[in-house]
Amino acid sequence: MVLIPLLFLFLCGAQLTSTVFIRNFELAKVQSEASTRAISNEMRSSDSIIEIDTQDRFEKVRLLVVKKQRDLPVIVPGLAALFDGSLTSEVTGISVIEATP
Repeated sequence: MVLIPLLFLFLCGAQLTSTVFIRNFELAKVQSEASTRAISNEMRSSDSIIEIDTQDRFEKVRLLVVKKQRDLPVIVPGLAALFDGSLTSEVTGISVIEATP
């Protein structure tokens, strides 16, 4: 009688651990991509560019926003049904676009 709840508790712990690991890995990867694209000025169609006004009227700061969405593996059976059918992780990377001389 103890085996089934203990197995469920173990699977929930494994689900939480894998979700946090995947989210942190994707966050580091997206931030690296944003930094690389901002330095090289190679943007993709899915990227967003935000212009921010500064006190210097001749200079505008531009930010590159990169978003990535990934499906998470489901370890606990039936857990995806509680969250509308799928588990997804969406992360955002932001970087300042370097001005080219």
